Amino acid sequence: MSKPSKKQSFMGGAAILASAVAIVKIIGAVYKIPFGNIVGPEGQTYFNVAYNIYNVLLTVSTAGLPLAISKLTSQAHTQGRENQKRRIFSTAIWLFFAMGLLGTLLMYFGAERLAAFMNEPLGYWPIRALAPAVFCVCLLACMRGYTQGQGNMTPTAVSQILEALCKLGLGLGLAWYFLKLGFGLDIAAAGAILGVTAGTMLSLLYLICYLLRHRERRISPDVPDSSGTLMRQILAIGIPITLSNSAMSIITLVDTKIVLGRLREIPDLADAAAELFGQYTFGMNLINLPPSFVFPVTMSLIPFAAAALTRRDHAEAGRIVSSGFRLVAVLAIPAGVGLSVVGGPALLMLYPSRQADALAAGPHMRWLGIACIFMCLMNLTNVILQTYGKEMIPIWTVIAGGVTKVVMNYVLVGNPAINIHGAPISTLCCYLVIVGLNLCFVWKYSKEKPRYLQLFAKPILASLLMGGCAWAVYGFVNRALSGGHSAYGANAAGVLAAILAGVAVYGVLVVALQILRAEDVRSVPHGGKMIKLLHLK
Repeated sequence: MSKPSKKQSFMGGAAILASAVAIVKIIGAVYKIPFGNIVGPEGQTYFNVAYNIYNVLLTVSTAGLPLAISKLTSQAHTQGRENQKRRIFSTAIWLFFAMGLLGTLLMYFGAERLAAFMNEPLGYWPIRALAPAVFCVCLLACMRGYTQGQGNMTPTAVSQILEALCKLGLGLGLAWYFLKLGFGLDIAAAGAILGVTAGTMLSLLYLICYLLRHRERRISPDVPDSSGTLMRQILAIGIPITLSNSAMSIITLVDTKIVLGRLREIPDLADAAAELFGQYTFGMNLINLPPSFVFPVTMSLIPFAAAALTRRDHAEAGRIVSSGFRLVAVLAIPAGVGLSVVGGPALLMLYPSRQADALAAGPHMRWLGIACIFMCLMNLTNVILQTYGKEMIPIWTVIAGGVTKVVMNYVLVGNPAINIHGAPISTLCCYLVIVGLNLCFVWKYSKEKPRYLQLFAKPILASLLMGGCAWAVYGFVNRALSGGHSAYGANAAGVLAAILAGVAVYGVLVVALQILRAEDVRSVPHGGKMIKLLHLK
């Protein structure tokens, strides 16, 4: 089956997947902002209740097993064992078929109980609308693992983008149409969810057509392993990875249940629980963006560290890890500070039809902006520890952070004087705990110890100066224009001016303080151009 497809290099494949992730995240942001304007915070809560349940089933079904298929397929592909590859796929597809069918039936027929478990009965229809997606995504995961195992990342990238585009076009249209017909917000959220389900179906159809078109018919003399042997190998590789990736999804699900439950226990807020939680997710939509752009940078550096460790060149591995820290610090810290400073006004600009909700969500951004920094660092440190062969450590640190988040939300959100304002505080503390522990373990297992003070001091200083400048520019422009323009126009102009001023000031400080080195960006896409542009040494 691999014959028509030219095998891509490891870095080329990683670049394709990283680019696809970035595109999908941008499409997701374009989707979430108009979606929030259409259905408001209450509709977003119904959507998130269904999506968090879906995420758990999805992670359990597809987090580790596709990687196992990819690894086994890659081994067979390298050895030229075509029959082995076919047997791996035919064995795995039935495993994923069974898991997907079970997950779909659970969501569809258990929708009422699942909604009640999440303390949000109106999540019933969104849960049912999303149920078929579990089956489709399980089959997708198997097919993506199979093609990736042969060194071809393009089918995965194309299918992911198709899925996101369908969610954007169909989901938003259905949400708007159902509201226009007079249906409630829960049905509108179900319409948006149908866009997700349709996207998985379209993506599955594309991959089926791709596999049929590129099917390898060549006769091979190899004798494949039995299906039972292959099944045991798939499970042995996939289950530990699944446990690692499932931790945060399960914690998020439990945390959503606790936040909604605790809000409903406050007499004055019981009827507004869904709306308050939705306002909190307005802020979460923004802070999830920077980690999406940091991820490709991280993934482009780490393979070099793995290669250095394989050669036992610990000095080179330490240099690459330090470069990774500098790059993420340069990107994540100013993004987090900027969101903390002008995140509230940015929400007012992005959600013009939900001004009251955006205004209520503004205070959350002061905490969530800083949490964004630690989210980016968590992604980096998790990958570094996995590169060092310490795959179990990120599992336990994520669990530690998740338990912190659950306990703090139970205490803070249940306090009537704090209520939903406790959620962003617990989110910050969650990622702070994870990153704090990860940094300790990275230092412990690194032969060349990273110098954290040197790595983070200058980016923090530059980001604080940038934040002060952005805050001052926003205040000046907003006040100057508020007399002769609409409040929305003055605020939007202030936000855009603050962003431009912040970027300019921070860019100058990066060069003036010599925060980046040429070696830090040489390995990332277009690194040579960046070195010349910033005059890096």
